[in-house]
Amino acid sequence: MKVLSLSADEFEDLELIYPLHRLKEEGHEVYVASFQREKITGKHGYSAEVQLTFDEVDADEFDALVLPGGKAPERVRLSEKAVSIAGKMFEDGKPVASICHGPQILISAGVLKGRRGTSTITIRDDVKNAGAEWIDAEVVVDGNWVSSRHPGDLYAWMREFVKLLG
Repeated sequence: MKVLSLSADEFEDLELIYPLHRLKEEGHEVYVASFQREKITGKHGYSAEVQLTFDEVDADEFDALVLPGGKAPERVRLSEKAVSIAGKMFEDGKPVASICHGPQILISAGVLKGRRGTSTITIRDDVKNAGAEWIDAEVVVDGNWVSSRHPGDLYAWMREFVKLLG
């Protein structure tokens, strides 16, 4: 499967790097997209190569989506193209994994109404105001959406996302 990760500078390092490697271990192709084709740097100094700009992404060419947290989602959601990609993939029923602040992109896409999920507690009200039921759990699976709260939940988040990918 081809998996897309949307991110930008100041991502939460483990929330981008861990799924990148975990999904590659499972044999999936993983691509990172951002504003420009250059390295992006996490909050703690780790970097990731960017293979595609948001404008180069065709959501139909990807099978699944990962939305890491940190401060990056606040930036990513400013890109109409990135929000459109996330919304299309979510609405098409493709597997979507979000963690921490990652749901901010889904909130901007307007796809959370009637769904159940989790996030960092600091955006709990935003998730609720978007129409979702917010649950304080290490991982919540609701159809094609797998969500978690923070880096301490990484093992559960990827365990459930890998199951969803099949």
